[in-house]
Amino acid sequence: MTEPVPPGAARFATTRWSLVVSAGSDSSPEGRAALESLCGSYWYPLYAFARRGGEDAHGAQDLVQGFFAELLEKDWLRQADRSRGRFRTFLLAAFRHHASHEREKARALKRGGGKPPLPLDFEAGEGRYLREPADDRTPERLFERRWALTLLESTLARLEEEHGKAGRGHLFEALRGTLVAGGPEAPWAEVGARLGMSEGAVKVAAHRLRRRYREVLRQAISETVADPSEVDDEIRHLMGSLAG
Repeated sequence: MTEPVPPGAARFATTRWSLVVSAGSDSSPEGRAALESLCGSYWYPLYAFARRGGEDAHGAQDLVQGFFAELLEKDWLRQADRSRGRFRTFLLAAFRHHASHEREKARALKRGGGKPPLPLDFEAGEGRYLREPADDRTPERLFERRWALTLLESTLARLEEEHGKAGRGHLFEALRGTLVAGGPEAPWAEVGARLGMSEGAVKVAAHRLRRRYREVLRQAISETVADPSEVDDEIRHLMGSLAG
């Protein structure tokens, strides 16, 4: 019996970034909501960029929160034309411009200048940053690595939620290693014995899980590009940022 494909998995709807781009001219509630969702998902790579660039924890918090306050309040979306392509590219360029401007003002505006901040967990973010490898990555390379890892983490979280709701959380946990390491933590037959499944059934389940993983990852990446034709190139770029 063929496993049913979850609704929406076989096609790309209007992406969140495309919605943000189209909202630049009229500040629609839908576009603002899409922007807030994207910013809420991908703020940490900017925080890591600021910290690796020399900001202390409080300075990085001020920059990130102030940046999002201005991004949401001003007409920066008008600059987000399709020639900019990827949300990742636009966001970093806009953040660097904001950081430069803030340094010129000697950080006269603090933590968003009194505007309602996005609910960002900076304490957890600083903990994540302190666990970053001590390497020679530039702020830009660290930004792209964290962006890629954020996509992978959100993909795994969505798969875990899907399997939990379907009552198959135990199956997902047993096969998670096939996604992040390329194979199960134990031989197929041993995994099957724990799950009460045959070795062949486990292999089929793992194949389906990997296929669904690729679908969800592509869908997540499609939400950050203006055109679905850019998805494959973005995947190659981000996977390269993990390897480098």
